[in-house]
Amino acid sequence: MDKIAIFPGSFDPYTMGHHDIVLRSLDLFDQVIIGVGYNSTKKNRYFDIDLMVEKIEGVYRAIPRVKVIVYNELTSTLAKKHDAGFLIRGLRNTTDFEYENTISQMNRYLNDDLETVFLITSPQYASISSTIIREVHRYGGNVSEFLPYDI
Repeated sequence: MDKIAIFPGSFDPYTMGHHDIVLRSLDLFDQVIIGVGYNSTKKNRYFDIDLMVEKIEGVYRAIPRVKVIVYNELTSTLAKKHDAGFLIRGLRNTTDFEYENTISQMNRYLNDDLETVFLITSPQYASISSTIIREVHRYGGNVSEFLPYDI
């Protein structure tokens, strides 16, 4: 049976840090599904979700083990639908861990067969966050070295 993992997030935008996590996950899993989700706590996206899906799909066009989907449901439900036994989460710091640990516990409560795998962000990407990239982009700054695609 294939080891299928979901890498969920709003990916607004999808950064080099996210890309690094996916590439490293391919050493652990047979298939990685990037789930671009609608986050109920983030009312307005900066980058259009269809644009992000198109850009992310382009990054992995030559890697058939990576699939990109859009979802608007509980991540634990999404995992059941795709027979995924794992969630992938990247951690930049202890603040990320506190937040992600709480979510992981709830996902496990909702789906007992779901294991969250935390990958520590590679040092060169630890300072990158989608929030910072959005802000720099909003005010005309060059963000190209932080994204695995052209924007």
